[in-house]
Amino acid sequence: MARIAKSMDGNNAAAYVSYAFTEVAGIYPITPSSPMADYVDQWSAKGMKNIFGTTVKVAEMQSEAGAAGTVHGSLAAGALTTTYTASQGLLLMIPNMYKIAGELLPAVFHVSARCVASHALNIFGDHSDVYACRQTGFAMLASASVQEVADLALVSHLSTLKAKVPFLHFFDGFRTSHEVSKVVLPEYEEIRPLVNMDEIADFKARALNPEHPVQRGTAQNPDIYFQNREAANKYYNAVPEIVEEMMAKQQTITGRSYHLFDYVGAPDAEKVIVSMGSSCDTIEETIDYLNAKGAKLGLVKVRLYRPFATDRFVKAIPASCKYLTVLDRTKEPGSIGEPLYLDVLAALQDEGKTGLKVTCGRYGLGSKEFTPSMVNAIYQNMNDNAINHFTVGIVDDVTGKSLPVTEKINSAPEGSKCCVFYGLGSDGTVGANKNSIKIIGDHTNKYAQGYFSYDSKKSGGITISHLRFGDKPIQSPYLIDNADFLACHNQSYVTRYNMLEGIKEGGTFLLNSIWTPEEMDAQLPASMKNIIAKRHVKFYTLNGQQVIDEIGAKKGVNTVMQAAFFKLADIIPYEEAEGYMKAAIKKTYGKKGDAVVNMNYACVDNAISHLQEVHYPESWATTTEGAAPVALADNEYFRNFVAPILAQNGDSLPVSAFAADGTVPTGTTQYEKRGVAPFVPDWIPENCIQCNSCSFVCPHAAIRPVLQKPEVLADKPEGFVTKPGAGAAKGYEYRMQVSPLDCLGCKVCVNACPKGALTMKPFAEMAAKETDNWAYAAKLPETDAPVKRNTVMGSQLNRPLFEFSGACAGCGETPYIKVITQMFGDRMIVANATGCSSIYGGSAPTCPYAKNDKGHGPAWANSLFEDNAEFGYGMNLAYAQRRDRLKDLVTSLKDACAANPELKGACEAWLENMNDTEGSKKAAADLVALLEKCNVEGCANACLKKEILDAKDCLVKKSIWIFGGDGWAYDIGYGGLDHVLAMNENINVLVVDTELYSNTGGQSSKSTPVASIAKFAATGKRIRKKDLGMMAMSYGYVYVAQVAMGASQKQYLDAIMEAEAYDGPSLIIAYAPCINQGLKDMGNSQLEEKRAVECGYWQLYRYNPALEAAGQNPFKLDSKDPQGNYREFLLGETRYAALQKVNPNAEALYERNEEDSKRRLDKYKSLASK
Repeated sequence: MARIAKSMDGNNAAAYVSYAFTEVAGIYPITPSSPMADYVDQWSAKGMKNIFGTTVKVAEMQSEAGAAGTVHGSLAAGALTTTYTASQGLLLMIPNMYKIAGELLPAVFHVSARCVASHALNIFGDHSDVYACRQTGFAMLASASVQEVADLALVSHLSTLKAKVPFLHFFDGFRTSHEVSKVVLPEYEEIRPLVNMDEIADFKARALNPEHPVQRGTAQNPDIYFQNREAANKYYNAVPEIVEEMMAKQQTITGRSYHLFDYVGAPDAEKVIVSMGSSCDTIEETIDYLNAKGAKLGLVKVRLYRPFATDRFVKAIPASCKYLTVLDRTKEPGSIGEPLYLDVLAALQDEGKTGLKVTCGRYGLGSKEFTPSMVNAIYQNMNDNAINHFTVGIVDDVTGKSLPVTEKINSAPEGSKCCVFYGLGSDGTVGANKNSIKIIGDHTNKYAQGYFSYDSKKSGGITISHLRFGDKPIQSPYLIDNADFLACHNQSYVTRYNMLEGIKEGGTFLLNSIWTPEEMDAQLPASMKNIIAKRHVKFYTLNGQQVIDEIGAKKGVNTVMQAAFFKLADIIPYEEAEGYMKAAIKKTYGKKGDAVVNMNYACVDNAISHLQEVHYPESWATTTEGAAPVALADNEYFRNFVAPILAQNGDSLPVSAFAADGTVPTGTTQYEKRGVAPFVPDWIPENCIQCNSCSFVCPHAAIRPVLQKPEVLADKPEGFVTKPGAGAAKGYEYRMQVSPLDCLGCKVCVNACPKGALTMKPFAEMAAKETDNWAYAAKLPETDAPVKRNTVMGSQLNRPLFEFSGACAGCGETPYIKVITQMFGDRMIVANATGCSSIYGGSAPTCPYAKNDKGHGPAWANSLFEDNAEFGYGMNLAYAQRRDRLKDLVTSLKDACAANPELKGACEAWLENMNDTEGSKKAAADLVALLEKCNVEGCANACLKKEILDAKDCLVKKSIWIFGGDGWAYDIGYGGLDHVLAMNENINVLVVDTELYSNTGGQSSKSTPVASIAKFAATGKRIRKKDLGMMAMSYGYVYVAQVAMGASQKQYLDAIMEAEAYDGPSLIIAYAPCINQGLKDMGNSQLEEKRAVECGYWQLYRYNPALEAAGQNPFKLDSKDPQGNYREFLLGETRYAALQKVNPNAEALYERNEEDSKRRLDKYKSLASK
């Protein structure tokens, strides 16, 4: 049967094979495994059949622990069940994995192996998660490439059926899970004959069933547990032979051969590496290169890691081997060696294999690059004086165990064409490149590979796409550092990144910019011009924005640049590529109508006519003149630590540059100055009414009011235009100041302005006009204007202590957080659930949480996704205990110093005000000042005073905040959140509700309303949204508010002020539009909130138990009766509008959505009327 080669990533390949064998899938989203579950859900929604002729039943659970329990129950009841997970998610499944293995239930868990968070979160690949499962009783099979993922997924499913032992099939997260490669898949018709249906019948016969009842999961005492545990040994002993049998079966339909341990390299190799995962391809490619030059090197690829077949392993080692190095992609602190190394030592001992010098090393943690040059360094280390327990790929200047990489080698096969693309997150560069891979991989005989690296920011960060094409299979799972073609899609990068360092002699460079060829000499830095000329680079420029402007499009620069790539890269004839591009456009946008399709066609057609070659003089090779690189801030930490990471040179930082516990300073985003916005708001003073709404809603705190006395501004720069302050600010000068280099150009402020006092201007113009003004304004003292700070206008006179985060342009979440820091930031402690808010709030190398002039600001930490409420509650307990101790100390000092009325009075003042915000601030300052003036050593109460001074940072009342999204609060963390609220302690919870899992790509949560399309809800959600606020109100002592800043800034401000002042638990649920909802323009995120409230989709209310104690109704409905068009609101978001195209029952679901909103509103009205 003919098979078709397709371009896909590792997740897609695993999902395709697993679907064939799956009847039930218990799922939960986690990066980087979520796409597997999403593929299965999409195929199920479309009615795709597995090899049994049925459609997979998919159940999204509230957590990975819940998914594992569901899998266990489904297996126990006789359905072939699968799940997909990684990292912390996999660890949450471990208790059930013991049970599933103990009950000999056949199943496969597909894992995109990912780093487990320790000193910091890392969402990228290593083996720390799968190694943590090696004791569970699951067999473990490793894949090294996208093709192997498909092949060994098949082996896993076939093996588990016969062995009755569950399998964990794993491959490297991101490096394999997200690498797009050309693979050949078996058809389901080919797979079915390989399955022994008697084995499936036996499995189903063992299912729990009242018609032939049995009991499982009993409790056993010491007299019998041990014996019963050993009873499964024969099943594990049989696994290696069964896997070999299934590998052979797989070969009958694919032609590809696998063994438990595969040896590659010279038959007489003296130096051999043992490894598993994607590193094997890198090592094999390096071996081919070095052996061709006369070396004798080899590699043992570990396929079946558990059970570890010692006899097969030793047999795979060539007899000539003298040096054996074992590589582990994990770190086990305190161990005498990492897991694979210890297994190898035990295997050699058990099999009596002697005479080898065995060493080990760690590589690639958290997806750290692993290159042929590093492989070469490992082989060079194999000698009698080898460094053992080494690391490679880093500079360990602390323990001195890192291998030096002194020789750079390029082992890629001849004829490969390597292409690199620098893009801006959400600009479409990555999507266009994935499309290019499919065009070449699916329509030609060429092999294709694509990998995409990102920084930690949301949309708006840097993306670097690495594409390889060639006539031979590609075994290069590492980034390109020797490019034939390099494209830069954002002109601001030319002074920020040393992009061309990695371009070949005679390579091609394409720059998307507004500059003409004649302007390049002035606009490019000297270092870039030097490389262009010295390496004789073919240099082209294209104004992508001009192309789409001329055809009247709002988007499409990525399509324009894709067309230019095909024209210049010369991989396939351009005429063929143009046809394939247009076919892809038709497929992608056809449902949106001919106008959209034709607009994208025009992007392709017009691109080439705007393409211009830049002819440069030979003098560029030595010139020292050109655009100045981005100036670095005058801050030692930024220069030495942050700047290299931002410049994509983080790999060069040595171990000594890092704090061992992962601690980093706050307030460092202020130094980044990214300058990525194409347009920036310009203030029109004569239109401004000084309401400060624009500042209130800014997602990045990049626009702020200035209000100072004229004498303070006596030295203001020319162009620092001000106007007289209004109202309580009379006598002061007012200005609205934007930071062009920190703004993302989202237009939220422009759209929120009630009087048209802001207009968007080109970045270059605004940078020249406002950069110095911003720098001047940032150094001004905090205003002393007598304006009430509990008003919208006044709140913005407080410095934001959350600024310039990595959130998306127009983000609906960050304005809520920013305003909270303006009101309470100088005494805040934040526990942040893993999710969008932890990524834009806590991603290396910079921190958006800032400090005020006194050096005070939010102290922030992230524990996990599931435990955030408990984490924050623990912080509250700690400060309650520490401050109780302080209370005892101050009380003792008051009693001991009765003869000192001033000190006694200060003690009494603090004791009376210790739980009052402003009172504790003043009393603390007075008490500390007196104690510091005392002659501590000569005082009878010196020890008491010293202990109080040592704890002076606890004198001011702390404001404990727990931040997270709806995925945390409604699903995985709900049990903990509910318990913490029930404890009736003084903590504050902010839930930024996007109605889906934003950080993992838009999966549905229990906050997702009926009719909304999301991942894991491909044909629209059918279950009503949970009313989290009502559930919390049922306790009667929890302050609850539901808010939408875009609908009422005052209501939001009132809510957070009341919540923080309330002596008990508070919960604020904030509606937060998100790019994953499919808004047409994130610049309208605040307007979307307003529309949601006006039509009745979202309600505003506050429930304050303190009012009940005063005899008043605690519930206040703040939103008015709906006025807007409800259906129009729904159809304005892609998540709802797209339902019409995929579900014939869309109308009924829309009606249910509206009915649910009306039902909630009626309930709230009833509460408000009591």
